[in-house]
Amino acid sequence: MQEIRVDPYGIKIMLAKAIPCLIKLNSVSNITANILKQEMLSLGGDVAVSRDALTGRAKLTDCLLIANLSQFNRLHQKLHKQPFGLNKLGGELSRVLKNYQREKFTLELGKYKLNLGRRTHIMGIVNLTPDSFSGDGFYKLTNLRTSELKNRIVNYARQLVKDGADIIDVGGESSRPGARPVSVKEELKRTIPVIKALSRKINVPVSIDTYKPEVAEAALDNGVSLVNDITGLRNPGMAKVIARYKAGVVIMHMKGSPRTMQKNPQYLSLIDEIIDYLGKAINRAEASGIDKEKIIIDPGLGFGKSAGHNLEILKRLREFKVLGRPILVGPSRKSFIGKILNAKPQDRMFGTVSSCVLAANSGVDILRVHDVKEVKEALKVSDAILNR
Repeated sequence: MQEIRVDPYGIKIMLAKAIPCLIKLNSVSNITANILKQEMLSLGGDVAVSRDALTGRAKLTDCLLIANLSQFNRLHQKLHKQPFGLNKLGGELSRVLKNYQREKFTLELGKYKLNLGRRTHIMGIVNLTPDSFSGDGFYKLTNLRTSELKNRIVNYARQLVKDGADIIDVGGESSRPGARPVSVKEELKRTIPVIKALSRKINVPVSIDTYKPEVAEAALDNGVSLVNDITGLRNPGMAKVIARYKAGVVIMHMKGSPRTMQKNPQYLSLIDEIIDYLGKAINRAEASGIDKEKIIIDPGLGFGKSAGHNLEILKRLREFKVLGRPILVGPSRKSFIGKILNAKPQDRMFGTVSSCVLAANSGVDILRVHDVKEVKEALKVSDAILNR
């Protein structure tokens, strides 16, 4: 429009007409569905509903609203005058559309500020375990003295930052399928000395990958500004700790626990169930005092998902924008890549890079990876293309 010298006011009016939108509503009454259909038809859009809802045989139906952004904006104005809860629904539709239009987030983590949306950010993984699925756990190096091991870990993290990591994520307990939990004492022993050193020697935020409030609190006391909780704040104590320290949090979806999560995971509606889970976790976080602007969501690739589930999540990542929060995903070296390539974890780098580029194309804000340098270079090219 600018190239053909359209009037700026005209661009503002017409741009919304150029943005198509599909919004799915779950289990609305047939009365609501029929009113929605009539109102949308009057605006030039449409609503797909169950045939039985139109005839009155079904009391509830899912709906697919089909319109452009301009029509949705006008629908909100019309629903404001309607009964049967349509006024509230109009407000929800307006909120969701604003979530999808929001492309940039400013994430404040202690003394650091990350401007998400301008480019894809990278979280580099530092595994302080002997049994990481990817084989990179530092505590398998039992022949090294404690001080030597800590220095090697710090140097490794510094190299990740040099390679392009925007956040360093430190974990002291393996979450691979079938992994056994470790004690709080052991997790503290593995992580806190390293976190103390990293907080002094690197200039990016440090994250703690834990679901234990005691470990999170000790880490936050020693310079961590982000908690990466694979259990999605199931433990109420975790939310209280994060709120007290005014820290950031990654809320992840996991079905079951690491020991059981990969035993035939099943869903009636994969994306709907994950979004519902994460939405409720966000509400719990806010109710506990966590600043919504410091919440990141993670659909949890590999955590209670089959290979097919993981591929579907990656294909439909943009749908998680409905929650209005930055999105993090961790495809790095995961088993679904191994099944496609018939490759061991150490040989899944190119599959990881491919997954990361596609995720960035879907609007993901942060990628949690082992191979920082390779992913950084790929993203630098893809971001240059996407952001033209």
